[in-house]
Amino acid sequence: MKKILLTLALIATTIMTFAQEASSDFNRWSVEIEAGIHKPTRYHAPGYYIHAASFGQAAVGVRYMFNNKFGVKADFGANTFKGDNDSPAGEYQTNYYRWSLQGVVNASNVLGFNKSKNNRFGILLHGGGGYARADAKEPTDRPGADNMLHIMAGITPQYRITDRIVLTGDLSSILNVRQTYTWDGTQRNEGFSPNGFLVNASVGLTFYLGNNEKHADWTDSSSVDGAKLAELEERLSKIETDLIDTDQDGVADYLDREANTISGVAVNTKGIAIDRNKNGIPDEIEPSLDNRYVLKSDYNGGTTTIDYNSLVRELLNEGYVNVYFKTGSTAPQTYSLDAINYLKVYMKKNPAAKAQLIGYADEIGNEGFNSSLSANRAKKVYDILVASGIDAGRLSHIGNGEDTSVEKSSQEARQLVRRVTFKLD
Repeated sequence: MKKILLTLALIATTIMTFAQEASSDFNRWSVEIEAGIHKPTRYHAPGYYIHAASFGQAAVGVRYMFNNKFGVKADFGANTFKGDNDSPAGEYQTNYYRWSLQGVVNASNVLGFNKSKNNRFGILLHGGGGYARADAKEPTDRPGADNMLHIMAGITPQYRITDRIVLTGDLSSILNVRQTYTWDGTQRNEGFSPNGFLVNASVGLTFYLGNNEKHADWTDSSSVDGAKLAELEERLSKIETDLIDTDQDGVADYLDREANTISGVAVNTKGIAIDRNKNGIPDEIEPSLDNRYVLKSDYNGGTTTIDYNSLVRELLNEGYVNVYFKTGSTAPQTYSLDAINYLKVYMKKNPAAKAQLIGYADEIGNEGFNSSLSANRAKKVYDILVASGIDAGRLSHIGNGEDTSVEKSSQEARQLVRRVTFKLD
């Protein structure tokens, strides 16, 4: 028996040394040690028997759970049978060893008993088979052992002491196949049908391995599903956030290198407006700007003397120079800051000049909101001019509400009326 216990201890040490955690959600590995009583029920040769269950069996195993319901375990068990000394044929001793591979079912999780976090009771079911051998020592000491196969099944109640240690009980039945001799080793069995049977009853300890807080045995299915659901929701939320396209240029914000691109202009894969001549104005709107601004070349190739002060005044008054806005916004488009600068420069060169700032909105949305928006756009340009050094007393601002002069269904046309125009006195 000492050799058996030494073998069990060596196997347990080896398993604990090399078993590693393979999960990021709960621990899956465990080591099981147990010992207790046993009773072989058949077969004995005439005159030999064991009337009552007796001590003399132990086992050690390692278990891996695929999830919180199903797993597999490999274990080694040893029994020492001693016949009753009051039997007619006298005492006998046989050492029995088995190596088993078994499937494991966590009945508590399958049936939904582990929903409480404070639950300490559980039930495992196990079954499988493997190789076994019986080595008869007394009264016969045959050379060689009786080699056979076995199948087994059992139930294991659990009591969780801590998150790492569990007290277990186990009741297992083992049926041998091709057992050549009776348990006492003195008589040959006829045929190779299942003919050896015994029952083991044990108590033991299970040690959980791994770095996570809980083992699969005590992880409820709903909590596992809930954790996965929360992870999926977090991933989905991140994807939704990444796909937001604030400036509506077709490039998501997380890839967009120019977050305030003018609506409707062509951009590259990084969300930057295409500007091949590097003049700071997107190529797509340059033709429309050229149509609104008078070019120096339009005046006899630039050779005619021009009254630029009068020209700028005319451009400002006639609506060739405007400040443009995005939909629903009071922030001027970046390129429109040049239009504000035209008025600022003109008013500084003409100290007596006064200007009225008139705001407009397109027809999309509530009319009352658009009226307020047009006034706020004019006020925004007013604030910029005052901040740039123009005396507030020389400026006034009003909102004219919706400009209905363009086709409402045209996105490009609506861009032209989301504006602030100037009137000089």
